[in-house]
Amino acid sequence: MPIARPSLRLTVTGAALLLLTAGTTPVFAAQPSRPSLPAASLLSASRAATAADTASWTAPLSTRGRYVVDADGNRFRLKAANWDGAQGSYNGSGDVADPANHHAGQDSHGIPLGLDRAPLSQLLADFHQLGINTVRLPFSNEMIHATAAVPDGAVAANPQLRGRTPLEVYDAVVAALSASGFAVILNNHTNTSRWCCGIDGNERWNSSQSTAQWADDWVFMARRYASVPRVVGADLYNEVRRDILDDPNWGLGDAHDWYAAAQLAADRILTEADPRLLIVIEGINWTGLPVDGFPHGRPTLTPVRTLSHTLVDAHKLVYSAHFYGYTGPNHSGATGIGETHDPRYQDMTRAELNTALDDEAFYVEQSGQHYTAPVWVSEFGAGAGDTNAAARTWFTNITDYFTDHDADFAYWPLVGFEGHDDWALLRYDSAGHRSGILDSADWRATAWQHLMTAPDRTGPVAAVPVWRMLSTDHADAVESLRVRSTGDWDAGARKAACPDGTRLAGLGHTSGRGLCTDADAGDLRAADGAQTVVTDERYVPSGGDWASGYTKYQCPSGAFLIGYSVRGERVSAALCAPGRGSLGGGGRTVWFDRSDNRPADASGGDFAYGDYKGQCGVHEYAAGIAFTTRLGSRPGPAALLCRTLP
Repeated sequence: MPIARPSLRLTVTGAALLLLTAGTTPVFAAQPSRPSLPAASLLSASRAATAADTASWTAPLSTRGRYVVDADGNRFRLKAANWDGAQGSYNGSGDVADPANHHAGQDSHGIPLGLDRAPLSQLLADFHQLGINTVRLPFSNEMIHATAAVPDGAVAANPQLRGRTPLEVYDAVVAALSASGFAVILNNHTNTSRWCCGIDGNERWNSSQSTAQWADDWVFMARRYASVPRVVGADLYNEVRRDILDDPNWGLGDAHDWYAAAQLAADRILTEADPRLLIVIEGINWTGLPVDGFPHGRPTLTPVRTLSHTLVDAHKLVYSAHFYGYTGPNHSGATGIGETHDPRYQDMTRAELNTALDDEAFYVEQSGQHYTAPVWVSEFGAGAGDTNAAARTWFTNITDYFTDHDADFAYWPLVGFEGHDDWALLRYDSAGHRSGILDSADWRATAWQHLMTAPDRTGPVAAVPVWRMLSTDHADAVESLRVRSTGDWDAGARKAACPDGTRLAGLGHTSGRGLCTDADAGDLRAADGAQTVVTDERYVPSGGDWASGYTKYQCPSGAFLIGYSVRGERVSAALCAPGRGSLGGGGRTVWFDRSDNRPADASGGDFAYGDYKGQCGVHEYAAGIAFTTRLGSRPGPAALLCRTLP
């Protein structure tokens, strides 16, 4: 039966002001000039919000442990759907003007689907009926740069958008969604406006462009919508996967390193464009050849266990993964060529599916780890016309899992054409009549209603300790904006510094990796921004040899470690900051050159996989690093001076 949900409403005046602000967001000089929508068009778009109510949440969004929270610290569960189209629909062969050569016979014209069939006001009202609060809005890099206006027929039901480029239509959709109370997460789905996701030239963020251009486009998009209040996230790239010749990887430091590319784009977005945004990083969708006997599979989020991201804002990271019944942990989803004998998700029992979801993605939500973050299943779905019993059972099982685990999710897709894409939650015929999951005859409706109406966590989410990894594997890891503002504090060395508000808690012996936290003390640092680079033993007090026979880089009295640098394995410098209050307390030496030496509770997890690790306790702070250059010894960190927090 149809799902009734309370509406969200903004006043017409508020919506108009919001839309006018969005329309005048400046573009940056590195991009070609792109005119914003004129006031008249934006005011027309604001009429789409008149059926909405005042939103019950406040932007921006951030994270606390495994939860997304709003600006008031209240849990905001991403109950989302994907409004696709702007990423492109062309299948890649035949006449591009023939709808038959587009996915499901639907030519999107490079803009969100349905604008030719229903007014924005009707579409948004229907979205509210679904009960969703968030829209993942895909786009292509090609869309950003397109200069030709969309055909009038592509916006036949929204004539105020005639004569607009695809980007300007996207502007109007973003503004209307925000004004109507929806959270909007921008999703870079494709490079070119081709249907995703096979061997199509969109396998990686840099398949059809350079990594630098990709990051430039992200800065452009984040700046463009920085003044639209409910644009809350940047979903960096969709389903990173193998092309014909090569795999993406997670941390190798080469041109196909998705871990490094995501780190780069996230950093630029948060420091150059819009620090409010959540950064959504999807796992790797496919590696290897889908042939029996050859290595292949879906890494999804499994690499995060040993190499996680640390952003300049420790409360902006969200990881994501995709799950469809016809795919599997090692199944490409193909039939015929590319099909293997690996099980699909829909072939699994409920228990097996739950285990797969835990192992491939949801373990990331475990508290107190360097990788702890919300997990958003940003795509899943099923066809209304699917009669396969296994597919139907899978849909029930996965929505039950989302319900039982209070998970964040986004259905694919939100809008489709009647008679073309029966996967869509809502389908519209050429006259604008709606059908879909709100109809009782749709077999998916029961599972959807259960997912949308089952109790979930609401209200305030308490702050939890942050644990974050520093990796100098291939580059600097200076994640403190305060440290960056002081310039290069150890030229030629690989440098690492904890995000502002956290302190160094642990180090690996040979890996160059570190661990940061704010546990038990919050932000220890004094407000004056001072810091000390320590490259000798001048701050070791007389009679205070806490690592006899080893070189000791110790912080000045009243200061604590926030970073370090290495040249090769050898310690190059320690970076210290003064405490905001008295930092005394007894000290102890934590040796880790011959074995792990970490607290019994192992807070933070294995932040330097395969390496000996030393770590101070949660009630301590690190005040010094000891190492040796003796012949035959490894010159990496060998001991930490850990002192008791006041």
